[in-house]
Amino acid sequence: MNKAVIKSFLWIVPGLIISAMVFVSCKTTQTVSDSKDLSYLYNPTKNPITPQYNVINQSDNRSVLDVKFSGKELFFSEANSKGLPTSEMLITVKLFSISQGRVLADTVHTDLSIEKVAGKQEYLYEIPLKVKKGTEYIAEVKILDRLRLLVMQAFVPFNTLSDINNYNFLAIDYFQKSELFEPVVRKDEFVNLVYLRGKPDSLYISFYKPFRQIPDPPAMLLPEKTIDYGPDTTVVLPYSDTLPMMFPKDGIYMCTIRRDTAEGYAFMNFGPSFPGMNTPEAMIEPLAYLTTPDELDQMRSAPRPKVALDEFWIKCANNVDKARELIRIYYTRVQYADLYFTSYKEGWRTERGMIYLIYGPPDKVYKSIDGETWGYRKPIVKSTWGTRYIVKEEYLYFNFKRKESIFTNNDYYLSRSETLVSFWAQAVACWKKGIVFRLDNPEEF
Repeated sequence: MNKAVIKSFLWIVPGLIISAMVFVSCKTTQTVSDSKDLSYLYNPTKNPITPQYNVINQSDNRSVLDVKFSGKELFFSEANSKGLPTSEMLITVKLFSISQGRVLADTVHTDLSIEKVAGKQEYLYEIPLKVKKGTEYIAEVKILDRLRLLVMQAFVPFNTLSDINNYNFLAIDYFQKSELFEPVVRKDEFVNLVYLRGKPDSLYISFYKPFRQIPDPPAMLLPEKTIDYGPDTTVVLPYSDTLPMMFPKDGIYMCTIRRDTAEGYAFMNFGPSFPGMNTPEAMIEPLAYLTTPDELDQMRSAPRPKVALDEFWIKCANNVDKARELIRIYYTRVQYADLYFTSYKEGWRTERGMIYLIYGPPDKVYKSIDGETWGYRKPIVKSTWGTRYIVKEEYLYFNFKRKESIFTNNDYYLSRSETLVSFWAQAVACWKKGIVFRLDNPEEF
């Protein structure tokens, strides 16, 4: 292929990804009403507002749920008594004690009239919660956009089991003095870490090398790949809530206030390309689900990685236009996997991320205290019995269990014993033939 064509083809990718709104192939599927289905949480085409949440334990009986809205996602209207552009939101929080068997511990209703401020990009609100020491909680958050009549829902787990775990720290951007809702930092970013339950003498920072492995295919009965190594180094600094800290090296930085504990606040540095996928080297890595290890190594070591990346997708699609579409869909999924599932590893490296990339946003999502279940619709079975016409829907389910981790509260693993039939080989084969896999499109098998 002409070198100029290859070059222009690859670098149009970021624009395609940013503007992408569609994840699925050209086939449409039947929609079934299910009040318990939360699949919209992982499908941005059904969930236009994605607030961020953070819980901080301020004392033994009070925690605060911080909610942050992006100004770009809010809908403002001047149809009000003040004539000012205003967004009207209702936040309802039901706090359940998991330690007592999902007992309702608190309920909070907050009405928000958010007036638009020129140049303001984020709007932050605090919701106080009544808590008890030594308890695990899950906050069920429902947000009603009164103007658009949209409802968003989220489940935010936290606990008061310890005075030194991550819920007792507040991370702040050093220059902007704004709260960090995600513990992801970049090499040139300065932060403060504030311990809210006292004034410790020292801060211990342990560095763990980055986790680079990817999960095995879902039908393989192998244990979850997780961090099974200790820190490379530990440094001790005098504690100060105004101490500017920077974490320049890729990896995990565990910050604790006691030498003899692993509990604390973890910062992650995933490298300069996270979460943008803005270099060919970064874009090659998620192809691990579609290639053999040898094929992936060849692309990594290619003299011109962007040419190798182009050639892979063009080989799958057989033409440039179709390759562009495959890239748009695949890397949009990568970006949303990073948004939804990032833990101590990038979201696309997690087991939920693996399923999301290959199968797409789930058609069904059910959440429980200890995990979540995803369902993908199989081809609809139609049958007749006398004068009756029956349409039967069946789903392929993946069950994910929540796992306790000192690094994150977003760690889930796939229950592989429940996923012996996954159609993984067919799904990968479809992608490599230039087809976006959909389980309910049987002609794509």
